[in-house]
Amino acid sequence: MAYNLDGVKVDADYKRYYPYQELASRVLGFTGSDNQGIVGLEVKYDAYLAGTPGLILTKTDVRGEEVEGVGEKRIEPIDGNDLVISLDYSIQSYCQQAAEKVLVEKGAQAVSIILMDPNNGEVLAMVNVPEFDLNDPFVLIDSFLEEEEDEEEQGSLLEQLKEKKNTENKQELLNKMWRNSCLNDTYEPGSTFKIITTAAALEEDLVSLEEGFFCPGYITVEDRRIRCHKAGGHGSETFVEGIMNSCNPVFIDLGLRLGVHQMCQYFYQVGLMEKTGIDLPGEAGIIMHKEENMGQVELATVAFGQSFQITPIQLITTVSSLVNGGTRVTPHLGVAVQDPDGNVVEKFSYQTKTEIISQETSDTLQYLLEQVVAHGTGNKAQVEGFSIGGKTATSQTLPRSENKYIASFIGFAPADDPQVIGLVILHDPQGIYYGGTIAAPVMAEIFENVLPYLGLEPTIQENDDESVAN
Repeated sequence: MAYNLDGVKVDADYKRYYPYQELASRVLGFTGSDNQGIVGLEVKYDAYLAGTPGLILTKTDVRGEEVEGVGEKRIEPIDGNDLVISLDYSIQSYCQQAAEKVLVEKGAQAVSIILMDPNNGEVLAMVNVPEFDLNDPFVLIDSFLEEEEDEEEQGSLLEQLKEKKNTENKQELLNKMWRNSCLNDTYEPGSTFKIITTAAALEEDLVSLEEGFFCPGYITVEDRRIRCHKAGGHGSETFVEGIMNSCNPVFIDLGLRLGVHQMCQYFYQVGLMEKTGIDLPGEAGIIMHKEENMGQVELATVAFGQSFQITPIQLITTVSSLVNGGTRVTPHLGVAVQDPDGNVVEKFSYQTKTEIISQETSDTLQYLLEQVVAHGTGNKAQVEGFSIGGKTATSQTLPRSENKYIASFIGFAPADDPQVIGLVILHDPQGIYYGGTIAAPVMAEIFENVLPYLGLEPTIQENDDESVAN
């Protein structure tokens, strides 16, 4: 412009910039060249964020050339609104650091973490590592780039098809990279699902805490022998000890007591069979046996969290609703919309459903899951000064012959009055793959930092004499 060159002009344009780069990439999403949302919150709330483009109106002749001396009319653009979300920068950052650390330490394929307020459904953190750079969303990150190179080596021998194949393959990998595993993908939850089985059995008064069970290391259902994770069995145990031990035969027994119809009814009652309604695009639904196709063996495996698939957001939402007193919440990130001057334009509200289980059952679940952390398989999730409730899980992915596993832990604090709940999932960790060994410590590390940050005070003194159920 300084040179006043004929035919050269400069027009100002705008492009979305993400100052935190990889932070919450699959949650925030990004915009395309036209500043229209493509994935994540950018898509869901595009109507609020987009604003109105400006216009330059001119008069032209039939050849499309501007008529001299007429001038032009400008209509100035209107800025879009701002979205206020529940994600906390500090909590999200710490969870992402914890996920990246364990990803490297355990050589895992991916790590997902969700942190949520169990009483209102506000999502405080949602992590899927490895994350991608929101300012370069069309550049494949290393793990996906390696996958692309492998695919190219196995590609067609016909040279004229290679370019087309590689282009399609890259787009497929980009779509995969952009996926939010916390809600777009399903997985077999394993023993964390025993919380739902326990709730149903308690509601129907089918088990008491001190009831005795015996685990020889397996249980036979019809013609199928289903093993416990402890090959030699747990021997004689109470129900409290059964959940502390995460004993499969105990929960198979509960499932068989409930029966197919009653179990399926509870799935509907607690909201499992519907999507959570989270305000992000592409939420997947649960993949569950139909009632008419569920036999005794299927019922047995479902009771301890196998032979079906669920999304992480569905699991944490359902468990939240079971330990918060029985109110089904809607997980969400959007809190309010503000105009450019900071005035609230709209405040969002979300659906809840009360009394999905009784307060008594919820209180009992809190106690049982506190015992799991205090004295059971979740002991590595303990945090000094705080009562923590939780459940471990280790599940094997399909096909079983590949010997790949998912280690997870779901936990909440304080155990008797949950204010925050979290879910940690490690996909295909190398070496030791048990949820109680590698996922629970991640949650403990997060809680050690997040609980004081949220203003929660320690409630347990070192010399407290806690009762133990024996």
